[in-house]
Amino acid sequence: MTIVKQKSGINHTTQLAVTSMLAALAAGLMFIEFPLPFIAPSFYEFDFSEVPVLVGTYSMGPVAGVIIELVKILVKFLIKGTSTGGVGELANFIIGCSFILPAGLIYKHKKSRKTALIGMLTGTVTMAVVGILFNTFVLVPLYSNFMPIEAIISLGKEIVPFISDTFTFCIFCVGPFNIVKGLIISLIVFFIYKPLSNLIRSIDKMFMKK
Repeated sequence: MTIVKQKSGINHTTQLAVTSMLAALAAGLMFIEFPLPFIAPSFYEFDFSEVPVLVGTYSMGPVAGVIIELVKILVKFLIKGTSTGGVGELANFIIGCSFILPAGLIYKHKKSRKTALIGMLTGTVTMAVVGILFNTFVLVPLYSNFMPIEAIISLGKEIVPFISDTFTFCIFCVGPFNIVKGLIISLIVFFIYKPLSNLIRSIDKMFMKK
């Protein structure tokens, strides 16, 4: 177990510096994305950008996590633009927040190894549920402006034969995709958070001395 209790918060200058660094790292990681074709169609792409976002959430709180989430998307948007009329960017922000906010709120309530793990698992489940509902009622209908819903369902049916409509598509493709994503991100953060947390503390001490 690598996540340990933090004794105190960090100062404002450190928060600004660390938030900027983590947002830049998260934005960079968004460019390294790949599909999970055994779970969902290729336009659902996995990346590791939530790793620095979750690290920032645990070290500086849920508000900082949301800011990092927003900034990473804005940075990528400014650099690369959008091919989905903003649908993909909206999805990334909403789904990302549904993951890091429950995790951050639980961990903030009591900073311990147990609550860190519970927070990540809760965030994973929440992300899966929000992903299913948001994709069913908002994102897939919006995305149908770029690809017919029938074609989307057909792609899902190639993976899970008994998919028949938007809801079953989201249940059997979007839900599992987000669960796998949440578990992978959680596993990585579980092992790297302690050394990164120590680094943030060192940066904080450096600013405090100035």
